[in-house]
Amino acid sequence: MRLASITIFDLEYTAWECSMARHWLTPGEFKEVVQIGAVKLDADSFAVLDEFEILLRPRINPLLSPYFEKLTGITSDRVARQGEDFALGYARFLAFAGEGPIAAFGHDERVLEHNIRLYGMTGTRALPVFYDLRGWFAALGVDPRGMLSCDLAPALGVPFAGRAHNALDDARAIAAAMAAMASRGARLRPAA
Repeated sequence: MRLASITIFDLEYTAWECSMARHWLTPGEFKEVVQIGAVKLDADSFAVLDEFEILLRPRINPLLSPYFEKLTGITSDRVARQGEDFALGYARFLAFAGEGPIAAFGHDERVLEHNIRLYGMTGTRALPVFYDLRGWFAALGVDPRGMLSCDLAPALGVPFAGRAHNALDDARAIAAAMAAMASRGARLRPAA
């Protein structure tokens, strides 16, 4: 069966100063999704077919940390006004992805699965087939170690457009990096 499209996505989730170094192990710290950004690509040409962005309201830590707000530019006030509940946002993301696989630069699918468990969303539709694109880039000679999503496009000579740590801009950067690789002859070869 031919792969028609692939959805590249990125997440922003609650964080505090040094929470990454602590692996979010301080009591009360959870990786609650605040933003999902996604770009649907034609699986053959990597041409952008559509884009998706949604803000989500964290349930356990609804007041975002000053660290998170500075990092992402997303404020608690904006999330309170524009944010959706995770269950609705997750369903909208799945509808956007459709039947095709999803992919991220890292294991962002684990954060989505963590939120499903954290919020007790039993019976929730499972994620589509997921690919961690770090292996794809590594196989094509791009060393992903120490790189963030926003670093990919510049590493391939494509300027980063937007704001780092904005899920949609980061997803666009991954898509731009994939397009740069496609111009060099790279193609998707998902596992059978």
